[in-house]
Amino acid sequence: MVFAHTASQEELKAAKVPLAWRDQCSALLIPLNTCRRKNFYLPWECENERHGYEKCQYDDMMRRMKKMSKLKLQQAEELEDV
Repeated sequence: MVFAHTASQEELKAAKVPLAWRDQCSALLIPLNTCRRKNFYLPWECENERHGYEKCQYDDMMRRMKKMSKLKLQQAEELEDV
């Protein structure tokens, strides 16, 4: 599964996204932060952008958890074979 939500390094640098936030959902973070700045970080503004970004973060976490559980299962099977 390839995510289409990753922004290029040039886009992230231009948007001044911190390194810690440059992940699989970075392309969704840029318009969210733009909307937040434009609306003075009001919590009821930018809901669509925020929900899209949070959904992407959740899906990415679930993907990583499934991958980790498969790796643990493979390691347990390898230990049983030895």
